[in-house]
Amino acid sequence: MKVLVTGVKGQLGFDVVNELKKRNHEAVGVDIDEMDITDESAVKRVMGEVKPDAVIHCAAWTAVDAAEDPSNIGKVMKINADGTRYIAGVCRETGAKMMYISTDYVFDGQGDEPWKPDCSEYAPLNVYGKSKLEGEKAVSGLLEKYFIVRIAWVFGKNGNNFVKTMLKLSETHDALRVVNDQIGTPTYTYDLARLLVDMIETERYGYYHATNEGGYISWADFAQEIFRQAEKNVKVIPVKTAEYGISKAKRPFNSRLDKSKLKIAGFAPLPDWRDALERYLTVLKEQRIN
Repeated sequence: MKVLVTGVKGQLGFDVVNELKKRNHEAVGVDIDEMDITDESAVKRVMGEVKPDAVIHCAAWTAVDAAEDPSNIGKVMKINADGTRYIAGVCRETGAKMMYISTDYVFDGQGDEPWKPDCSEYAPLNVYGKSKLEGEKAVSGLLEKYFIVRIAWVFGKNGNNFVKTMLKLSETHDALRVVNDQIGTPTYTYDLARLLVDMIETERYGYYHATNEGGYISWADFAQEIFRQAEKNVKVIPVKTAEYGISKAKRPFNSRLDKSKLKIAGFAPLPDWRDALERYLTVLKEQRIN
């Protein structure tokens, strides 16, 4: 199968391309230099040249706070909504299946019940969430052969993430204040890439939620486990979001995602997030040594 992967320079796109190649699929990874998704003619041209059987669309504007800047809102919508629609439009013409990577930010983040993948009570809190929801609507409105996969709290080899930030701060801080009232589950891109390729090899289309297993935790819990595994002597001081300070974008308190649909559809769940973190820290250590 020939698969076009957008956002190949990002955390997830990088791992997805590697996973596809491992399984002897023909993976074509593109980023803004190869295919600017905000340019409809470029999308049509590149996809016309590649002729993919499937597209895994990982490219996105993900800078949540920067998205709130009035000067960026148009760009965010152009990338996450229009760009997604352009790709879906070509998939519709060619019959290619499409996988769109989305986020729990399409919901309002309230309550403590896990969000179900087929829940349609959308109420995004910020520009990023609104833009990703528009992308979802474009995919589901134009296509029948699609996967919409919502993920949360992502960490991977390429790019910045919470784990790398905590490790960097541990070099200069003995104690760190970390919020304890935002709840979710981490997602390791290496593990997620395996699942996404499992999915794209099938025709079990629809909405899914995917994070690592291991239960729901706070960012403070996650930070404590990072420091424990990395053997860093840093005290984590749990604080409420309101105490932590104001960020430009509202953050969801409830990022719990119900993943039971994966098992029902016959897909193997991701490993425990603690195990994923251990493997990830080993990868980071090897990177530093090399």
